[in-house]
Amino acid sequence: MKITAQEEYGLRILLRIARHDQKTGVTIPLISDSEGISTAYVAKLTRILRIAGYINSTPGNKGGYVLAQPAGQININQVMKVLGGALFSKKFCEEYPGALMLCTNSIDCSIRSLWQMIQLTVDQLLDKVTLKDLINPEQESSALLESILEQQTI
Repeated sequence: MKITAQEEYGLRILLRIARHDQKTGVTIPLISDSEGISTAYVAKLTRILRIAGYINSTPGNKGGYVLAQPAGQININQVMKVLGGALFSKKFCEEYPGALMLCTNSIDCSIRSLWQMIQLTVDQLLDKVTLKDLINPEQESSALLESILEQQTI
């Protein structure tokens, strides 16, 4: 399992917008320069984030992107699913049946149980993380995420 470039860059863009002055907004060229991502890709990802309701755009010369809601209300699990979907979906077995039209393990599949458990664990963790939790410097965010993980295992 891998985090896609779209998920990584989309989350980085959202975080860059969250850290910027919410009155003036941040422009696509500024995001592109700051993150080392092409302006076309930034435009694509900001469109996805805007359509999903995470950011608003202000047109014009002094326009830019701002958060559409407070960072503490933006759930990272939902953002990741907007950017790339779930790690494991119920359609997974239909998409990878092998050479036959139907998976030979569709009735009794221990691997499916593993993927479902991984998805459940990831969902439970990421549902507890907001964009506000990631705005802090890495050391602070890491400590916060570790405390969330510890609470999860208790």
